[in-house]
Amino acid sequence: MSAVAPDRLRAAGTIVGYALRESLRRRVFLVVLVLTVGFLVLYAVGAHFAFRDAHNFAGSQRVLDPTAFTGATIFGLALFAILFLGAVLAVFLTLGVVRGDAETGLLQPLIVRPLGRATMLVSRFLGAAGISAAYVLIVYVFALGITIIAGDWSPDHVVGPGLGLAAAVVVICALSLLAAVFLSATAQGIAVLMVYGAGLTAGLLGQIGHAIDSHSLKSIARVATWAVPFEALYQAGLHALVSNTTGLTGAVLQLGPFGGAQGGGFGLVAWSAIYVALALACALAAFARRDL
Repeated sequence: MSAVAPDRLRAAGTIVGYALRESLRRRVFLVVLVLTVGFLVLYAVGAHFAFRDAHNFAGSQRVLDPTAFTGATIFGLALFAILFLGAVLAVFLTLGVVRGDAETGLLQPLIVRPLGRATMLVSRFLGAAGISAAYVLIVYVFALGITIIAGDWSPDHVVGPGLGLAAAVVVICALSLLAAVFLSATAQGIAVLMVYGAGLTAGLLGQIGHAIDSHSLKSIARVATWAVPFEALYQAGLHALVSNTTGLTGAVLQLGPFGGAQGGGFGLVAWSAIYVALALACALAAFARRDL
């Protein structure tokens, strides 16, 4: 037993390295790098002009705090974009890792003993989830720095929103890996991105429900967002941006851009961890029965 564990760790490291080399060969990281640089440049330009013109928007009455309103709004939009880029990366890193590689004959040599199917699948998940989470945290830090420099504004909570985004892409990785067991690469990518869009739409429906006091809409949105907890984690991140902002500015900003802004807690974190574990368990069970 003592000799098996180091062998499995080395094998897992080999699988992660293989995944990284495949991503480099397919120019996944190059595409993501170009998109990220483009986003950050566009965000920097937008933040500069938004903060510059914010005082004119607020007018002489100053009912809203122009700096807080502008900072929270554009940084909330930045969270939306960062989560989207992280979701795309998560899907790319798990694209076709089971059915796609099996159909091309690349998977069979990787799951021979003593590696096994479970080690291969868990290794691919850990590699994709780790890279995706690190990516969104890095982009989050850059976007936060741009916001502070451009407008001398920072969110009420700095760490929570970033960790929420990182946890959200881990959930997306788990869903994408589960889809990879059953679907071809093209169908997998389409399905996961459609689930991602549906989750964000559910958050927006929840905010509409709160605005018009519709119990039905609020209930539907609550069930949907907890069925795909990356949306609830995103909402919690938005909420943390301005959770200490009071007055009319705080009330307006709680609406949140591109979806809801609802606080999370330990229950959300625990459920997200259980959700990821269940998704991996389902993927492992299905993969174990799959005829390669």
